[in-house]
Amino acid sequence: MVQHYEPRLYNDLAEWWPLISPPEEYVEEAEILIAILREKLGPGRHTLLDLGVGGGHHLLPLLNEFDATGVDLSADMLSHLAPSVEHHIGDMRTVRLEKRFDAVLIHDAVTYLDSEEDLNATLATVKAHLRPGGVLLMCPDWFQENFPAGFVYHESHSRADTKLTCIEYMYDPDSEDTSVELVMLLLIEEAGKLRVEEDRHILGLFPRQTWIQAISEAGFTAETRPFVKGVSGAQLELLVGVLPD
Repeated sequence: MVQHYEPRLYNDLAEWWPLISPPEEYVEEAEILIAILREKLGPGRHTLLDLGVGGGHHLLPLLNEFDATGVDLSADMLSHLAPSVEHHIGDMRTVRLEKRFDAVLIHDAVTYLDSEEDLNATLATVKAHLRPGGVLLMCPDWFQENFPAGFVYHESHSRADTKLTCIEYMYDPDSEDTSVELVMLLLIEEAGKLRVEEDRHILGLFPRQTWIQAISEAGFTAETRPFVKGVSGAQLELLVGVLPD
């Protein structure tokens, strides 16, 4: 049975988000998101709901063209959002804002869905918040078909007298289930002193067809598009769903 953790990144470590994943890392992938939304929605200023918005760095380039609302479980992460983004504390599986939008975006927060039950519940939330003809974009980190076992990634960023190095190690302790574990180490050099913080996350890992089938069964037309993940340059796939008019 998978052990679930309360990720510290969204609690006591949330203050370090601007150094862990700064806004400039999202420029290229934001261009892809904007291009698809323009293609699907046409010209004009549209409304966007971001579920699992976190600190919202991926959302910043979209604010020139979209009126955005964000939902997240973490009040600490929501504190990093741009002031123009209306925000609510809520769970993407259950939240209901009693409002409809032109588009719903679930960035890599969708990877925290580690069961088909949670995936289907989230798609019900999406459908409840989209107008007819609305667009869904989801950005899972991996599918089972392309998951790199033993994946390691690291990067460093600095500000003033502080340097933060983030090391991520992802592995699959049980290939028979639909989850993997991410171990995150933060090496924080501050005022000449080093401290190390550990964080663990349980993430979902589904076959590509599971995603496509779930989106289709929720009533959307479904497709995938090529997607580039931040500065890592990982070649991923973006899931796109359109709700019929």
